[in-house]
Amino acid sequence: MASLETHDTLNAVFAEMPELALDLAIVVPTYNERDNIAPLLESLDQALRGTQFEVIFVDDDSPDGTADAVRRISLTRPTVRVLQRIHRRGLASACVEGMMATAAPYIAVMDADGQHDEAILPAMLEKIRQTGADLIVASRNMPGGSMGEFSAERAAMSGWGRKLSRIICRIDISDPMSGFFLLDRRFLEEVAPDISAIGFKILVDLIASARHPVRLIEVPYCFRKRRHGESKLDTLVIAEYVQLVADKMLGGLIPPRFILFGAVGAAGAVLYLGLLYLLFQRAHLDFRLSSIAATVAAMTSNFLLNNVVTYRDRRLHGAAFFTGLLTFYAACLVGAVIAVRISELTQQAGLHWFLAGAVGVLIGSVWNFVMTQLLTWRLDRRARSRPAKLA
Repeated sequence: MASLETHDTLNAVFAEMPELALDLAIVVPTYNERDNIAPLLESLDQALRGTQFEVIFVDDDSPDGTADAVRRISLTRPTVRVLQRIHRRGLASACVEGMMATAAPYIAVMDADGQHDEAILPAMLEKIRQTGADLIVASRNMPGGSMGEFSAERAAMSGWGRKLSRIICRIDISDPMSGFFLLDRRFLEEVAPDISAIGFKILVDLIASARHPVRLIEVPYCFRKRRHGESKLDTLVIAEYVQLVADKMLGGLIPPRFILFGAVGAAGAVLYLGLLYLLFQRAHLDFRLSSIAATVAAMTSNFLLNNVVTYRDRRLHGAAFFTGLLTFYAACLVGAVIAVRISELTQQAGLHWFLAGAVGVLIGSVWNFVMTQLLTWRLDRRARSRPAKLA
């Protein structure tokens, strides 16, 4: 009886509360952006006067204390908050978590560094309301837009990504690599179950995850200089982008990380054969010694590449690096024994020698992938630094 009375009382209190309006949520993924937080909020306040909005910073445990900086501001501004992610990295996944953490009917995604022009947000919001579009994308590649002072390397990378996006995006878009866009919450809820959340390019992920042609409108903007800090983009973004495209093409049937793991393994096989040739044929060393040396070199190379590329978000440092190397050796040695034994058994059962070898390699690769993910690149074994405290 008491619980029913309490329930009725709470309902009465909520009924008397004024209805709060929230027009827009702005999701800002961050890593080491402490000095950009206050300037960004000031710019948003000026650009969005008259708009009820909240800002959600999603921080990947920045060592410079970005999350602490946001928390201090949120003590006096409840519409500013931070999601501090521990043991997780990646712009795309950060954006997804931020977008799913708001009840706002419209959600914008932008960077903290000042390169995205917040002044066009009101026009983007008005356009999505008027047209009922799924997405409004700020484009640097349409008339009136500009790449700003993009380096030739980054401009080429953007152009390459634009061409590759056509494989999985079923609409024409001038700037699929844009990290500045606004979407309808209903569209987000529709595509959320199919999002891969890999790498840096969340916009392509959203479009490719849609089960119907996306209603998309682009508006021009000029890409600006970064205020503070350094860009997080590098050539490894290409590898993550390839992961995303492959994941969409394969429909999620094969783990995207396994694709990179397999590519690294193929490179290791080429290295092994090359070294074996040099040591045995050219240097005239004993075959067994040559094979052992080539195997160790190939395994070491595979570990280094996987640590930098395949498991970039779990990269091992310090003591964890050497421990990880040993566990990688152990797992791969067992995997090699399994591959050889499976090949022998299937060949003896009548399978063609080439197919028998391929089956052994495939099973050995799956073993190596699973075991190294469990033992070598475990999340709780990553070398990680604690956020620096603000003075």
